[in-house]
Amino acid sequence: MQQDEIWGAEAAKAYDTPGTGMFSPEVLEPAVARLAQLAEGGRALEFAIGTGRIAVPLSQRNLPVAGIEYSPAMIAELRAKVDETTIPVVLGDMATATVPGSFSLVFLVYNTISNLLTQTQQVACFRNAARHLSPGGRFVIELWVPELRKLTPGQQAVVWQSEAGYIGLDTYDVLNQQVVSHHFRFGEGHKAELFRSPHRYIWPAELDLMAQLAGFELESRHADWNRAPFTAESRSHVSVYRLPG
Repeated sequence: MQQDEIWGAEAAKAYDTPGTGMFSPEVLEPAVARLAQLAEGGRALEFAIGTGRIAVPLSQRNLPVAGIEYSPAMIAELRAKVDETTIPVVLGDMATATVPGSFSLVFLVYNTISNLLTQTQQVACFRNAARHLSPGGRFVIELWVPELRKLTPGQQAVVWQSEAGYIGLDTYDVLNQQVVSHHFRFGEGHKAELFRSPHRYIWPAELDLMAQLAGFELESRHADWNRAPFTAESRSHVSVYRLPG
Protein backbone atom coordinates (compact mmCIF):
# COMPACT_ATOMS: atom_id res chain seq x y z
CA MET A 1 0.00 0.00 0.00
CA GLN A 2 1.50 3.31 -1.13
CA GLN A 3 0.38 6.64 0.30
CA ASP A 4 -0.81 7.94 -3.08
CA GLU A 5 -2.98 4.83 -3.45
CA ILE A 6 -4.46 5.22 0.03
CA TRP A 7 -5.22 8.94 0.00
CA GLY A 8 -6.97 9.16 -3.36
CA ALA A 9 -10.24 10.83 -4.31
CA GLU A 10 -12.47 8.31 -2.53
CA ALA A 11 -10.62 8.60 0.79
CA ALA A 12 -10.44 12.39 0.51
CA LYS A 13 -14.19 12.77 -0.05
CA ALA A 14 -14.95 10.54 2.95
CA TYR A 15 -12.32 12.12 5.22
CA ASP A 16 -14.36 14.96 6.73
CA THR A 17 -16.93 13.97 9.36
CA PRO A 18 -18.26 17.36 10.51
CA GLY A 19 -19.17 17.46 14.19
CA THR A 20 -18.10 13.88 14.93
CA GLY A 21 -14.93 11.86 15.45
CA MET A 22 -11.77 13.93 14.98
CA PHE A 23 -13.98 16.79 13.72
CA SER A 24 -16.00 16.95 16.94
CA PRO A 25 -15.70 20.22 18.88
CA GLU A 26 -14.21 18.50 21.94
CA VAL A 27 -11.36 17.16 19.78
CA LEU A 28 -10.89 20.06 17.40
CA GLU A 29 -11.23 23.14 19.57
CA PRO A 30 -8.52 22.33 22.16
CA ALA A 31 -6.05 21.48 19.38
CA VAL A 32 -6.68 24.73 17.52
CA ALA A 33 -6.52 26.80 20.71
CA ARG A 34 -3.24 25.23 21.84
CA LEU A 35 -1.59 25.60 18.42
CA ALA A 36 -2.66 29.24 18.21
CA GLN A 37 -1.08 29.83 21.61
CA LEU A 38 2.17 28.11 20.60
CA ALA A 39 2.41 30.12 17.37
CA GLU A 40 2.58 33.33 19.42
CA GLY A 41 1.14 35.35 16.54
CA GLY A 42 3.68 34.15 13.97
CA ARG A 43 3.27 32.15 10.77
CA ALA A 44 2.27 28.49 11.09
CA LEU A 45 3.03 25.62 8.72
CA GLU A 46 1.13 22.33 8.79
CA PHE A 47 2.82 19.20 7.47
CA ALA A 48 0.20 16.89 5.87
CA ILE A 49 -2.45 19.60 5.90
CA GLY A 50 -5.08 17.27 4.40
CA THR A 51 -8.52 18.81 3.98
CA GLY A 52 -7.77 21.60 6.45
CA ARG A 53 -9.30 20.11 9.60
CA ILE A 54 -6.91 22.16 11.76
CA ALA A 55 -5.60 24.75 9.31
CA VAL A 56 -8.96 26.27 8.39
CA PRO A 57 -10.13 27.09 11.94
CA LEU A 58 -6.59 28.19 12.80
CA SER A 59 -6.57 30.67 9.90
CA GLN A 60 -9.97 31.93 11.07
CA ARG A 61 -8.14 33.16 14.18
CA ASN A 62 -6.23 35.54 11.87
CA LEU A 63 -3.11 33.37 12.07
CA PRO A 64 -1.19 33.05 8.77
CA VAL A 65 -1.20 29.33 7.87
CA ALA A 66 0.45 27.42 5.03
CA GLY A 67 0.71 23.71 4.32
CA ILE A 68 2.45 20.79 2.67
CA GLU A 69 0.31 17.92 1.37
CA TYR A 70 1.17 14.74 -0.54
CA SER A 71 -2.31 14.04 -1.91
CA PRO A 72 -3.78 16.19 -4.71
CA ALA A 73 -7.22 14.82 -3.82
CA MET A 74 -6.94 16.10 -0.24
CA ILE A 75 -5.86 19.52 -1.50
CA ALA A 76 -8.89 19.58 -3.81
CA GLU A 77 -11.17 19.09 -0.78
CA LEU A 78 -9.33 21.88 1.05
CA ARG A 79 -9.79 24.19 -1.92
CA ALA A 80 -13.55 23.77 -1.65
CA LYS A 81 -13.24 25.55 1.72
CA VAL A 82 -10.53 28.18 1.22
CA ASP A 83 -8.50 29.54 -1.68
CA GLU A 84 -4.74 29.50 -2.28
CA THR A 85 -4.35 33.06 -1.02
CA THR A 86 -5.94 32.23 2.33
CA ILE A 87 -3.99 28.99 2.90
CA PRO A 88 -1.17 28.37 0.39
CA VAL A 89 -0.24 24.70 0.01
CA VAL A 90 2.80 23.05 -1.58
CA LEU A 91 2.20 19.62 -3.14
CA GLY A 92 4.91 17.27 -1.92
CA ASP A 93 6.40 15.00 0.74
CA MET A 94 6.51 16.50 4.23
CA ALA A 95 10.02 15.08 4.70
CA THR A 96 11.49 17.01 1.77
CA ALA A 97 9.11 19.66 0.33
CA THR A 98 9.75 23.30 1.18
CA VAL A 99 7.52 26.35 1.60
CA PRO A 100 8.87 29.90 1.09
CA GLY A 101 9.64 31.99 4.14
CA SER A 102 10.16 31.14 7.78
CA PHE A 103 7.67 30.15 10.46
CA SER A 104 7.29 30.32 14.22
CA LEU A 105 5.36 27.03 14.32
CA VAL A 106 5.37 23.80 12.34
CA PHE A 107 2.85 21.15 13.35
CA LEU A 108 2.06 17.57 12.42
CA VAL A 109 -1.05 16.14 14.07
CA TYR A 110 -3.23 13.05 14.38
CA ASN A 111 -0.43 10.45 14.17
CA THR A 112 0.57 11.49 10.65
CA ILE A 113 4.35 11.30 11.14
CA SER A 114 3.86 7.52 11.31
CA ASN A 115 2.74 7.60 7.65
CA LEU A 116 6.44 7.92 6.88
CA LEU A 117 7.39 4.25 6.86
CA THR A 118 11.13 4.38 7.61
CA GLN A 119 13.19 5.87 10.40
CA THR A 120 15.25 7.74 7.80
CA GLN A 121 12.15 9.49 6.45
CA GLN A 122 10.95 10.36 9.94
CA VAL A 123 14.30 11.91 10.87
CA ALA A 124 14.22 13.83 7.58
CA CYS A 125 10.80 15.17 8.57
CA PHE A 126 12.25 16.65 11.77
CA ARG A 127 15.09 18.21 9.79
CA ASN A 128 12.62 19.65 7.30
CA ALA A 129 10.64 21.19 10.15
CA ALA A 130 13.85 22.76 11.51
CA ARG A 131 14.64 24.23 8.06
CA HIS A 132 11.30 26.04 8.04
CA LEU A 133 11.50 27.48 11.56
CA SER A 134 12.96 30.74 12.73
CA PRO A 135 15.21 30.66 15.84
CA GLY A 136 13.16 29.71 18.88
CA GLY A 137 10.45 28.17 16.67
CA ARG A 138 8.44 25.14 17.70
CA PHE A 139 7.63 21.80 16.08
CA VAL A 140 4.49 20.13 17.50
CA ILE A 141 3.69 16.44 17.00
CA GLU A 142 0.56 14.56 18.07
CA LEU A 143 1.18 10.81 18.10
CA TRP A 144 -0.20 7.63 19.60
CA VAL A 145 1.79 5.41 21.96
CA PRO A 146 2.31 1.89 20.53
CA GLU A 147 0.13 -0.53 22.48
CA LEU A 148 2.58 -3.42 22.49
CA ARG A 149 1.84 -4.22 26.12
CA LYS A 150 -1.52 -5.54 24.93
CA LEU A 151 0.15 -8.14 22.70
CA THR A 152 0.35 -11.51 24.42
CA PRO A 153 2.94 -14.03 23.13
CA GLY A 154 1.94 -15.13 19.64
CA GLN A 155 -0.66 -12.38 19.24
CA GLN A 156 -0.22 -9.88 16.39
CA ALA A 157 -3.36 -7.70 16.57
CA VAL A 158 -4.88 -5.22 19.02
CA VAL A 159 -8.47 -3.98 18.91
CA TRP A 160 -8.16 -0.34 19.91
CA GLN A 161 -11.77 0.75 19.38
CA SER A 162 -15.06 -1.13 19.18
CA GLU A 163 -18.46 0.56 18.99
CA ALA A 164 -21.74 0.30 17.11
CA GLY A 165 -20.98 0.13 13.40
CA TYR A 166 -17.20 0.35 13.79
CA ILE A 167 -14.19 -1.75 14.78
CA GLY A 168 -10.61 -0.49 14.66
CA LEU A 169 -7.68 -2.85 15.03
CA ASP A 170 -3.94 -2.71 14.47
CA THR A 171 -1.75 -5.59 13.27
CA TYR A 172 1.87 -5.34 14.38
CA ASP A 173 5.16 -6.43 12.83
CA VAL A 174 7.35 -5.89 15.89
CA LEU A 175 10.53 -7.05 14.13
CA ASN A 176 10.35 -4.19 11.63
CA GLN A 177 8.44 -1.68 13.80
CA GLN A 178 5.53 -1.60 11.37
CA VAL A 179 1.78 -1.57 11.98
CA VAL A 180 -1.25 -1.64 9.72
CA SER A 181 -4.43 0.04 10.95
CA HIS A 182 -7.68 -1.63 9.86
CA HIS A 183 -10.95 0.32 10.02
CA PHE A 184 -14.13 -1.75 9.62
CA ARG A 185 -17.44 0.07 9.17
CA PHE A 186 -20.71 -1.81 8.91
CA GLY A 187 -24.47 -1.53 9.26
CA GLU A 188 -27.33 -3.98 9.73
CA GLY A 189 -26.39 -6.21 6.78
CA HIS A 190 -23.65 -8.79 6.33
CA LYS A 191 -21.15 -6.60 4.50
CA ALA A 192 -18.51 -4.25 5.91
CA GLU A 193 -16.30 -1.57 4.41
CA LEU A 194 -12.57 -1.81 5.12
CA PHE A 195 -9.99 0.98 5.04
CA ARG A 196 -6.35 0.14 5.79
CA SER A 197 -3.25 2.27 6.24
CA PRO A 198 0.38 1.30 7.00
CA HIS A 199 2.49 3.08 9.63
CA ARG A 200 5.86 2.97 11.34
CA TYR A 201 5.28 3.30 15.06
CA ILE A 202 7.59 5.43 17.20
CA TRP A 203 8.23 5.35 20.93
CA PRO A 204 8.37 8.77 22.63
CA ALA A 205 12.05 8.27 23.50
CA GLU A 206 12.89 7.53 19.86
CA LEU A 207 10.94 10.62 18.81
CA ASP A 208 13.01 12.70 21.23
CA LEU A 209 16.23 11.37 19.72
CA MET A 210 15.01 12.27 16.22
CA ALA A 211 14.36 15.76 17.53
CA GLN A 212 17.88 16.02 18.97
CA LEU A 213 19.38 14.98 15.63
CA ALA A 214 17.57 17.94 14.04
CA GLY A 215 18.66 20.41 16.72
CA PHE A 216 15.46 20.49 18.80
CA GLU A 217 14.92 20.27 22.53
CA LEU A 218 11.78 18.85 24.13
CA GLU A 219 9.86 21.77 25.63
CA SER A 220 6.77 19.89 26.87
CA ARG A 221 4.84 16.65 26.54
CA HIS A 222 1.22 16.14 27.56
CA ALA A 223 -1.35 13.38 27.10
CA ASP A 224 -3.68 15.61 25.06
CA TRP A 225 -4.30 19.14 23.79
CA ASN A 226 -5.79 20.12 27.15
CA ARG A 227 -2.35 19.48 28.69
CA ALA A 228 -3.32 16.53 30.85
CA PRO A 229 -0.25 14.88 32.43
CA PHE A 230 1.53 12.31 30.27
CA THR A 231 1.82 9.04 32.19
CA ALA A 232 2.75 5.41 31.58
CA GLU A 233 -0.94 4.75 30.84
CA SER A 234 -1.38 7.53 28.27
CA ARG A 235 -2.46 6.29 24.85
CA SER A 236 -1.15 9.31 22.95
CA HIS A 237 0.85 12.47 23.45
CA VAL A 238 1.29 16.02 22.22
CA SER A 239 5.02 16.80 22.17
CA VAL A 240 6.36 20.31 21.68
CA TYR A 241 9.95 20.65 20.44
CA ARG A 242 11.79 23.94 20.22
CA LEU A 243 14.87 25.23 18.40
CA PRO A 244 17.36 27.29 20.38
CA GLY A 245 16.44 30.97 20.32
